[in-house]
Amino acid sequence: MAAAAHGHTPAAWTGVVISFVGFAIAGVAMILPSPLLVVAGLAVVVVAGIVGKAMSMAGMGKQPSTNVYTSVQEQTEARAARAAVAA
Repeated sequence: MAAAAHGHTPAAWTGVVISFVGFAIAGVAMILPSPLLVVAGLAVVVVAGIVGKAMSMAGMGKQPSTNVYTSVQEQTEARAARAAVAA
């Protein structure tokens, strides 16, 4: 998976760190019997998802692959071009 750069972006790392903090808050709150703090911790987890998605949309996430063809015709033309260069 490391070759595909799965999760190796600022958006992914930021989302994971924020959600870890949220789960830690909720976990400590469960030991301290504080329902309000549990809800606050889970709210931080939700915010982590929003922040991660916003950063990804801002260009700090994984960029789309340029190796994906949008149509069969485009793929056929690319194969023909490679065959012409190889010949």
